[in-house]
Amino acid sequence: MTPSAPPAAVPLPPPRAKFEARNVHVHYGASHALKAVSIDIPDRTVTAFIGPSGCGKSTFLRCLNRMNDTIAIARVTGTIRLDGEDIHAPAVDPVLLRARVGMVFQKPNPFPKSIYDNVAYGPRIHGLARGRAELDAIVERALRRAALWNEVRDRLAAPGTGLSGGQQQRLCIARAVATSPEVLLMDEPCSALDPIATAQVEELIDELRSQFAVVIVTHSMHQAARVSQKTAFFHMGELVEHGDTDQIFTIPRDPRTESYISGKIG
Repeated sequence: MTPSAPPAAVPLPPPRAKFEARNVHVHYGASHALKAVSIDIPDRTVTAFIGPSGCGKSTFLRCLNRMNDTIAIARVTGTIRLDGEDIHAPAVDPVLLRARVGMVFQKPNPFPKSIYDNVAYGPRIHGLARGRAELDAIVERALRRAALWNEVRDRLAAPGTGLSGGQQQRLCIARAVATSPEVLLMDEPCSALDPIATAQVEELIDELRSQFAVVIVTHSMHQAARVSQKTAFFHMGELVEHGDTDQIFTIPRDPRTESYISGKIG
């Protein structure tokens, strides 16, 4: 009797879109900084934004948690949805949105507080802990997620500014994940770090994507290739193309992408 063939493997569905952006424009006064950007950003995936300086990638990143609202001359039009909800709807509180969409900046910027209080800041202001024991647990969990707990567990009362550069950036990541966000935005998080600290943060990014949608702006194409599964290329305020990272770096569809990746522009 001929054994039956094993059933064909069922392919996993693609990660669902966490963000859906359609026809997004950003003006800073008379300057048209971002032009008609439309993109889906999947959940549980690292999406890298690449492109020359001043191309609009950080501007678009700040659209995702309404950080551009803090700039008086900024005007954002178009639609951005998070899990299907318009983030500019009147009922959406930007403060609560930023608890759902955490952000890590280019330079490590710990508060002038203890390591513990840096991480506890967000959970405190959002009322996420009902007492000290719960807050302690949140702080420990966030520091573990940021791969920093074993290095600082015995000096939580020490100032966060006393850590090394790489540790400070991981502290900022711990601070961002302490509110249990759904998305983590990272604006060139390794540009101020040495190669060893960069490798630690990149390893951490790969671990965090199992829990969050991660969006990273990077000036390093090598970093984008190492850490991301999706890549979007921006140029002169336009989203030129986006897709699987392997495709973008090996067979880009737009000649501008090929010129940037090959070093002809940028």
